Amino acid sequence: MTAPANSVAAFYEAAVDQLNQAGLSFGHGCTCPEDEIAWLISATLDVPFDELDKHWSQPLSDANRATLQARLIERCTTKAPLAYILGEAWLGPYIFKIDRRVIVPRSFIAELIMDDMAPWVQNPAAITRVADICTGSGCLAILAALHFPNSQVDAVDLSPEALDVARLNVDMYGIGDRLKLHQGDLMAPVLEQQYDLIISNPPYVDAASMDTLPSEYRHEPEMALAGGSDGLDLVHTLLRQAAKTLKPGGWLVVEIGHNRDAMEATYPDLPLVWLDTAGGSDFVFLIDQASLQKLL
Repeated sequence: MTAPANSVAAFYEAAVDQLNQAGLSFGHGCTCPEDEIAWLISATLDVPFDELDKHWSQPLSDANRATLQARLIERCTTKAPLAYILGEAWLGPYIFKIDRRVIVPRSFIAELIMDDMAPWVQNPAAITRVADICTGSGCLAILAALHFPNSQVDAVDLSPEALDVARLNVDMYGIGDRLKLHQGDLMAPVLEQQYDLIISNPPYVDAASMDTLPSEYRHEPEMALAGGSDGLDLVHTLLRQAAKTLKPGGWLVVEIGHNRDAMEATYPDLPLVWLDTAGGSDFVFLIDQASLQKLL
């Protein structure tokens, strides 16, 4: 900052300019500098994001100004995602605790769950068993437990450190009686179970893309991003595991980023359904239990 910001509005305007000049990449909760600075102010001042306009003329205390400027400087100089600096991430109206032990939550599957997986799931109360594979911070598993109120949810991750963060979020939402965390490789810890719904946002960045990731993504655990040469290393295994663990009539839902062409080329005979999300219809597929049987 080249001059003191004496109000929320003054800080906002100066900070947006600073982000625009810093050569940053966005995509860890916000897609533009304006939204990111609004989030920074909201979190720092503990003001609801959608009520920020009521506080534009509010004077900044010396302490708040110092905290805002320190966080802004850290964002610009380290290019760390703002979510790590704030220790929080949002999926819709739901907040989660995060740190550098886990990837920043941003899955398209979240919006599908918040819509109760309609129209594929016609009665959310009838879903009794859900698995979330590669759970990270536990965000999708928690959303599943909240939106399928009669479900028991198993959340699996290979990283013990990620599961420590997930446990914080499970405790925060008070659903430990219905959500169990498991450490292990994909579905290995839960292969004896049967599920109505399996969801997964696995590592899916292909090798070529890993080499060109913006700085922000390099702050995240590599194991949460790298999906092998074509981005589908984990998906190949997950398909066959799901074929064995889905109940008749059950669904597998997987996010694979920009790998639709590779997925369809590898599995031309699988009737994959590509789901509409805010980002488009190329990123998340759904397939039913019966169709997966041909892989066994």
